Amino acid sequence: MNISCTVIGNVCAGDGYAIQIEEPYRKGLHGLEGFSHILVVWYAHQAISLPSEALLLEKPYVAGPNHIGVFATRSPYRVNPICVSVVPVQSIDMDTGTIHVHWIDAIQDTPVLDIKPYHGSEDRVRDYSTPPWCAHWPHWMEESEDFDWDAEFTF
Repeated sequence: MNISCTVIGNVCAGDGYAIQIEEPYRKGLHGLEGFSHILVVWYAHQAISLPSEALLLEKPYVAGPNHIGVFATRSPYRVNPICVSVVPVQSIDMDTGTIHVHWIDAIQDTPVLDIKPYHGSEDRVRDYSTPPWCAHWPHWMEESEDFDWDAEFTF
């Protein structure tokens, strides 16, 4: 099976952050106003794709187990380096196709594959659990900004 994706825009990361949507896809932004957050599906274009024999990672988290499967991580190093980020929206300029965001965990010129509105009835889980080694991580996105994520990773 051959799968292909269309790049609809890219990440702008510098003095601020934005998602720049290409002109042919800007009509798709109509109706997005009023949503406080979006899901951004992006392609980690500079990440190394992992072959199937490399799916067990050696201690990627400081407090984590000695070995962990790639599917139990949020690392951009994946079999298919497709990533999803929940991003708070500052503003949307329909004319230029620019979605100004507070922050996104992607680098300059990262290809954007899709945008979806964040909706509590589909994207939020009240009762979830995590393994003990990451239970001290923030439980809400708004708490993540001040959390020392660099102290959590070994990569």
